[in-house]
Amino acid sequence: MPGLINQHNRDYYGGGLMMLLGVAAAIQGARYQIGTLSRMGPGFFPMALGVILALIGLAIAVNARRAVPAGEEKQLPPEWRGWIAIVLSLVAFVVLGIYGGLLPASFAVVFIAALGDRQNSVKAAFFLALAIAAVAVVVFWWALQVQFPLFNWG
Repeated sequence: MPGLINQHNRDYYGGGLMMLLGVAAAIQGARYQIGTLSRMGPGFFPMALGVILALIGLAIAVNARRAVPAGEEKQLPPEWRGWIAIVLSLVAFVVLGIYGGLLPASFAVVFIAALGDRQNSVKAAFFLALAIAAVAVVVFWWALQVQFPLFNWG
């Protein structure tokens, strides 16, 4: 029972802390000239972020009331397959980025990470990786002209 109360208290305290920080940022931002949407002053951005942070904190605190108590949730074992696939995909991206180029690296990162999901088949992971690799080539290599070779053998 004490763990149940602590979980809800954590949500309330976390939401309250976010609200407090958001209000403090909004008050500090209000000390500067705020300006308008078309001519933003130096206080506009901290004021806007403070208000957004306070609203998110309020949503967390309100949502803590509707949360399912931790004692009623079924604890699932960690998804080691997903963790391992994500870590391996990042390693593959670095290695293939250096020795293979953008296309093989972007294909490998998506393919390996997609295999971490138990519901994905190899065929689905292949086509997803193929599509994302095409998007990566269009966006990063062609449109943004990032200095990352498409293919790099060696």
